[in-house]
Amino acid sequence: MRLRLERVRCMPDQLMAGVLYLSEEFGTAAHLCPCGCGEKIRTPLGSTEWSFEETALGPSLYPSVGNWQLPCRSHYWIRDGQVIWAGDWTEAQITAGRMREAVRRARYYESAIGTRPRVLQRVVDWVKNALGWS
Repeated sequence: MRLRLERVRCMPDQLMAGVLYLSEEFGTAAHLCPCGCGEKIRTPLGSTEWSFEETALGPSLYPSVGNWQLPCRSHYWIRDGQVIWAGDWTEAQITAGRMREAVRRARYYESAIGTRPRVLQRVVDWVKNALGWS
């Protein structure tokens, strides 16, 4: 499946299949799940979220999109306008991925605002507690 880019200010009520909508003003992208389930997928853009790139071949998002909370559990990359399917993850992989993201975000904010290292440990402790790893 290919996705074409459509720049918008606000997201339309009805999304069309095969379109990646981009609102730079609000820092978000949206598209219909490429599996065909009809779910709207929203990806916030920013330093600690997804990044967007427009190429001559089409739009790209990084990192992959994992719809773990949806019944379809689709997992894919959007590269140069092409949907590239990735494998399903186990619950352990999802949990580990969420932990990596929380640590990456904490490190980003720590370096951006010059907080003390213990802030990172607080975030890690909070995530562990939330996931029942305490």
